[in-house]
Amino acid sequence: MAEYSTPTTEQEFAENFAQLKPLMSRNEALYESSRCLFCFDAPCITACPSGIDIPQFIRQINTGNDTGAARTIYEANYFGNACGKVCPTEVLCEGACVYNLQEVKPIEIGRLQSYATTKVIAANKKLFGPGPPNGGRVAVIGAGPAGISCACELRSLGYEVTIFEAKSQPSGLTVYGVAPYKITNEEALAEMAYLQGQFGYEVKYNSPITSLPEINELEAQYDAIFLGIGLGKTSGLGLPGENLPNCVGAVEFIAELREVHQAIAVGPRVVVLGGGNTAMDAASEAARLGAEVVTLAYRRSKDEMGAYAFEYDLAKGVGVKGLFNVAPVEVVGVEVVEGVRFVRTATVNGQVSEVPGSEFIVPCDMVIKATGQAKQLDFLRLIPGLEMDGRGRIVANAHSGQTTNPRYFTSGDARNGGAEVVNAAAEAKVAARGIHAFLSK
Repeated sequence: MAEYSTPTTEQEFAENFAQLKPLMSRNEALYESSRCLFCFDAPCITACPSGIDIPQFIRQINTGNDTGAARTIYEANYFGNACGKVCPTEVLCEGACVYNLQEVKPIEIGRLQSYATTKVIAANKKLFGPGPPNGGRVAVIGAGPAGISCACELRSLGYEVTIFEAKSQPSGLTVYGVAPYKITNEEALAEMAYLQGQFGYEVKYNSPITSLPEINELEAQYDAIFLGIGLGKTSGLGLPGENLPNCVGAVEFIAELREVHQAIAVGPRVVVLGGGNTAMDAASEAARLGAEVVTLAYRRSKDEMGAYAFEYDLAKGVGVKGLFNVAPVEVVGVEVVEGVRFVRTATVNGQVSEVPGSEFIVPCDMVIKATGQAKQLDFLRLIPGLEMDGRGRIVANAHSGQTTNPRYFTSGDARNGGAEVVNAAAEAKVAARGIHAFLSK
């Protein structure tokens, strides 16, 4: 029997995908903030990629200055509200909390962060604004965490900024790629509307930049261009049967789920291929959609998975079963998916090898491939002088975000190969300042 029944209404969907970090009440925020020790040289600050002064904003909440707390957060991280919900706080700020050394529950930093920022968003509190116009114009490609954060910082420095977004909504993976039990569409889009209202950048939706003439036009109209394009579709495995109906990429599966909610269909038996955090999300989502059996299959051991331990625990908590040291050989089926043929593996000196004669089939009705995302090389190769490394990541200066084509700057997944929302937001501020330094010469 499935852990969850298949949701058929929006209310049932919301119940199945209840928020992992629900919004705190005022009393909860006061109590939780009172637990903070306000450490000197606080390790939570060091653990935060965007360097938020966490003890400062918690103290502000505790003294009733919620607006000041939100300002402290947003000054360091323009995705402050989203990051309070989607960040792996368990291994970042909360994982570094000194209470862990005393076997005491760490401060719920993420929920406190969401509490303060939600209040200013709901009240549309004016905290920031564009700087005095300096005559510079910058184009930003991509309205994800990197692109939006770069735009906010550039506007604060006085630049005119236009964002070109291929999709119909902003926020990138925060809307299209994060599990609904971490953040809702309404929450993600509310923060995007708030930031645009604060800084006044322009966003052109349904406006993909895909050709050399379009790139030439941007170069003619703008002084610099920021690449916040992220990654592409789920990488293929080259398996026989991979193109059968009901064999889908995890990125595409999660994006559809975020858009249509309970209208998405999953089979009663689902196999998820992969061992990263996206695989954990896809498996957990399939279970919450009512799949009777969800099997997470990974080619290495459980201890070698790239996913955070708490993400795997979350998947197990909704009934997902792990199958380790197995590699997919074929997606079995005639007209639709009927199963996956696996071969058992062994890891020797860090290398995965197949065990001869160990093939077996796991019957299933749906396969979700969480096998990484492809780099957008076809587009990047259109830009003259832009260099990529051996893994398809854009080569850029770590201190300025400037690429090998000096008018282009970048951050986020296109540069780091795939990291957290907070990393993209933090790197984008650095890149925006790099653009400012470059154009100020």
